Amino acid sequence: MREFNTTGLCVPRKHYMVDISGRVARMRAMVDKGDYFCVNRPRQYGKTTALSALRAALRADYEVARLDFQGISHGDYRSEGAFARAFCRMLVRGHGMPVLPARAKEELGAIARAYPDETGLGDLFFALSGWCEESARPVVLIVDEVDSATNNQVFLDFLAQLRLQYLGHEEDPTCPAFQSVVLAGVTDVKHLKAKIRPEA
Repeated sequence: MREFNTTGLCVPRKHYMVDISGRVARMRAMVDKGDYFCVNRPRQYGKTTALSALRAALRADYEVARLDFQGISHGDYRSEGAFARAFCRMLVRGHGMPVLPARAKEELGAIARAYPDETGLGDLFFALSGWCEESARPVVLIVDEVDSATNNQVFLDFLAQLRLQYLGHEEDPTCPAFQSVVLAGVTDVKHLKAKIRPEA
């Protein structure tokens, strides 16, 4: 028997649900256009459920990597290298991740196994660009709970480099990058822009 669920991901076969197909279709259209966009709502408003439905809707045409930053511990934010390792571990070993091309799997796996002082965000984004270049289909990155470390400089540096990679592709479509980036969280990511540049 189905029941009401207000504590996490809603599963249609287990829970009563409103029809979110229109919302998912609008997000799908943004992904198809190659948009970089944010989904921000208070807790228990259905963000995770909507992202799960979006991933299912995209799988036929895209390689979809859906990460949850709740899986990154406080210690993983202590340095660029520790963050890069945690990010790559989720990509390489995470449940439901796309099958990585050989070179990308090797490069991302090497970062996941490296000591924190041997790697950093530059290495991470080099490997991510390589994955996008090598992939047979466009790659979509979805990050849930993206604001779980909003006051951490490593996190802000990651957001800045993610945006830079996306803008580089906008200026020159031959530069490998994600087809689309979807960031979801409680805090509107636009409010973090002032923190990306310390002098601001």
